[in-house]
Amino acid sequence: MNKEKIGLIGLGLVGSAVSDRLIESGFEVAGYDVRADAPDGLTICSGPGEVLSLCERVILCLPTSEVVAEVVNESREHFRSGQIVIDTGTGSPKQMEQIHNDLKGQGVCYLEATIAGSSHLLRNKKAPLFTAGDKSIIDEQCDLFNSLTEKSFYLGAFGKASRFKLVHNLLIGLNRAVLAEGLQFAESLGFDSQESLSILKETTASSGVMHTKGERMVARDYEEPQALLSQHMKDVKLILAESEKSGAIVPLSALHKELLEAVEKMGLGSVDNSAIMEAFNPES
Repeated sequence: MNKEKIGLIGLGLVGSAVSDRLIESGFEVAGYDVRADAPDGLTICSGPGEVLSLCERVILCLPTSEVVAEVVNESREHFRSGQIVIDTGTGSPKQMEQIHNDLKGQGVCYLEATIAGSSHLLRNKKAPLFTAGDKSIIDEQCDLFNSLTEKSFYLGAFGKASRFKLVHNLLIGLNRAVLAEGLQFAESLGFDSQESLSILKETTASSGVMHTKGERMVARDYEEPQALLSQHMKDVKLILAESEKSGAIVPLSALHKELLEAVEKMGLGSVDNSAIMEAFNPES
């Protein structure tokens, strides 16, 4: 049993899964979230400052880099030299680099360990991590990373992980949109969507999202989300912003943004991201 108390700020879908994985691996967890409800088995703190005061290593599972910046600024007095802060979120690389530089001035090591997958995959140790930052300090976090995942990939200097996570999210998001369009097309031609999905899984058209999201799309079952549609909309906006800086040509992502916006207008931003299926619903 590892008795070190690990700090955890943000106890939503991802944070709750991180908490479960850490506790199952023998760590104690001290956590905080703005919401009243929280997962079982951890010490609930009064705020981010208390988490930072109690723990030498703190994991952030926050929705945006803007929220991370707000937490860091409001908790400035609680940071101390030698502390390690690990950010698992998908944020603006530029803003995250600014946070990194600010914390470095206080002697705090800010690392990236972005999660490539949903909370469901994370609970089952099937969501890889993309890590970046000081390599020697990253290597020292293997006990934490091994408790969360079976695979992790070191990308290099700080900022590389958040950028590569956008590459990952571009591909997986478009795969969901393609699957939704394909299932709707099959239905329009008179094929049963469940049978179509089962057959397509056995062909070269198969994709990972067929196995993780296909059944939800067929059933139009978007409740009890594994990852929020609105969260992916945030990622697509970041992808488009980074593409403008790099000169990348991303017309499919621009269209994807329009599809996600249409689904959000239906009031489905807070359900599972498989609800992209509704962008292709002829009755919508």
